[in-house]
Amino acid sequence: MATIEKLSSNKVKLSFVVSPEKFDEGIKAAYRKIVKRVNIPGFRKGKAPMKVIENYYGESIFFEDAIDAIFPEVYSEAIKEHNLQVVDRPELDVQQIGKGQELKFTVEVFVRPDVTLGEYKNLGIEKTAVEVTDDDVAAEIERARNRAARYIEITDRPAKLDDQVNIDYAGFLGDEQFDGGTAEGHDLVLGSGSFIPGFEEQLVGANVGDDVEVNVTFPTEYHAENLAGKAVVFKVKVNAIREQEVPALDDDFVTEVSETANNVEEYKAEVRADLEKKAADKANVEFENAIVEKITENATVDIPAAMIEDQIDNMLQEMEMRMLYQGMKLDDYCKYTGQTREQLRDMYRKGAEERVRTQLVLEAIQKAENIEATAEEADAELASYAEQAKQDLAQLKENMSEADLQYFAQMATMKKTIDFLKANA
Repeated sequence: MATIEKLSSNKVKLSFVVSPEKFDEGIKAAYRKIVKRVNIPGFRKGKAPMKVIENYYGESIFFEDAIDAIFPEVYSEAIKEHNLQVVDRPELDVQQIGKGQELKFTVEVFVRPDVTLGEYKNLGIEKTAVEVTDDDVAAEIERARNRAARYIEITDRPAKLDDQVNIDYAGFLGDEQFDGGTAEGHDLVLGSGSFIPGFEEQLVGANVGDDVEVNVTFPTEYHAENLAGKAVVFKVKVNAIREQEVPALDDDFVTEVSETANNVEEYKAEVRADLEKKAADKANVEFENAIVEKITENATVDIPAAMIEDQIDNMLQEMEMRMLYQGMKLDDYCKYTGQTREQLRDMYRKGAEERVRTQLVLEAIQKAENIEATAEEADAELASYAEQAKQDLAQLKENMSEADLQYFAQMATMKKTIDFLKANA
């Protein structure tokens, strides 16, 4: 049996008293383990009686392994009995141990912490009003026209800003050509800022076939140390000049860029509706974030370090999975960036603590307000996932474990909690 004492908001002490009979079971299990590896003169390995081993080494030889044998069972029963959510490894301290005696020991362990909620209703937070103006619509349409633009080759005038020029170039530091400063058939939009400051402007006014010497100075913080802050000359040959042709805003353009609109007015309405949805989604996210930030700030919770470390593990695992999809290993990333895994852990630490704190506070509100998703709401969450993943709902549900289904129920409960907070903000 075990009694419990609360040491703090995130730590408890369990005191165990194990009967002599139960401890004797542990001694026998320890003997069966130890007899295989001890050497006793006059006995073959694995055949020495328990009493002989005790006389030779002392009866305490079995104690550590005996505790190891019985601890998982009695500890697990205590966790269940007291409904504890343990978040770290237990620290064990033995008070009484001996053959034929009760085994007495205590365990101190960090648990999921208590949360003292502050104000989480009537926070005075309001959602930003959504407003999309005619100018917003016009600007978005202009961006769409520019995306659909094409370049037309011209020969009857010199290059100007916003033209695309096709060039060959070679860079010289003094009389020596430097590495990385040479290319052929390179397309460059003048005024795009793609090249070193001053380079593009010096090609304005050049004609097709011209050879131009471009004089520039590399930035003082340039990545190639041999070029940083140095004055250089690029010898440039202009192969072609192309002018951007932006399509007219007419019905032909609309049918090319839209799947539903048939004319300009319908397209404008479609663009407005899309901008309003994006603005509303952004306002809703900002509203939710402001609420969560405020309620978390108002709450008090002492988070065990182990919970933060576990969250960092999760975040690094997410990072590692993203990199694997891109064909890179985390160790390679560390090598390229000159960082260690410990430095990455430190980088994630603040974010991990915020994640854990937010999760604990939201769960405390769920408990305080008795918020729990219905079976229908959990199914709706799963259906949404199935639709996004383009999977059959019935088949997906059939292949899921109980833990998977519980995850979607928790997601639905979390959404319900956020909706509650928004309604009372």
